[in-house]
Amino acid sequence: MTEQKPLQDAGIQRSETDPIRRFFVRPVFLGLTIGIPFCIFKLIFGLTAIRENSPGIPFVPVLGWLIVTWAIADLLMNTGRSLLDLLHRQAWFEYCTIAQLGQVVGKPTVFLAIDTLISFSIICAMLWTGWITQLNPVESFLWYAATTMNLISLSLVSLYNEIQRADR
Repeated sequence: MTEQKPLQDAGIQRSETDPIRRFFVRPVFLGLTIGIPFCIFKLIFGLTAIRENSPGIPFVPVLGWLIVTWAIADLLMNTGRSLLDLLHRQAWFEYCTIAQLGQVVGKPTVFLAIDTLISFSIICAMLWTGWITQLNPVESFLWYAATTMNLISLSLVSLYNEIQRADR
């Protein structure tokens, strides 16, 4: 019987001998199905905020530019990690700027979870403010593609985990 070494990603133990599980925790899978869709949500939210022209709240476009800058930085980080993974190289940076800040205090996964909460809050804000109806066709396509990629990948991982649990 061979000993299985645990594979750690985001605090979850995985078996190195299971190729499907190994794929699900690879940076290229995580970046393409979670990180980059979150960057698209942030980017579109920021662009929509820039277009918002409310006399009572003039800071919204400025906030929009900050969010666009943040989204682009995160997009570069996720793309970089995915490319490095495809080249079989270890990344020296996190998936996003907030997790990179978490790296400074030794808690990158906690800060990554905070980024996830903010990203989901952005999705909710787009829906509840009605800004989702203001998207142009390209933005709508990107929003739908990001949502589809994110939800389908989450469903695949959940389904796989449940099948594995049932087989035990």
